[in-house]
Amino acid sequence: MAKLGPAGYSPYPVSVVEGVLTPPPGKALMFNEIVDEEVAMREAAKAMLTRENPTIFPGPQVLYAWNEEAKRKAKFVRKMAEVLGAKIIPMYDYRPKYPKIDPEKEINPNHPNLTIWHNKINACIFIGVHCH
Repeated sequence: MAKLGPAGYSPYPVSVVEGVLTPPPGKALMFNEIVDEEVAMREAAKAMLTRENPTIFPGPQVLYAWNEEAKRKAKFVRKMAEVLGAKIIPMYDYRPKYPKIDPEKEINPNHPNLTIWHNKINACIFIGVHCH
């Protein structure tokens, strides 16, 4: 691994440092366990149907109609939100200023963590969002 950067920031995501890696095809990461995609999808659906304030966060890979698949995914997101009774909050790409910021003032548009906390979201799905 590389050395820590300025102000002690790591060049690696915390998940990698903690040993959490991307699951192989056909599998999903659920609560630090690698499970079959179908198991994870069922649990996600159950959470979205039973918890308060379900929300879908479409990201840049869905929001911008840059190809036919993105357009198809955008229509799917809208239909899924209607079926679930979920809100849609777009998550455009954001570029925070480092190393020291006040994220509630300076990150614009929405920062995922702050948006979830401030809107009291108990179940959410990110679609087409860069790894966070």
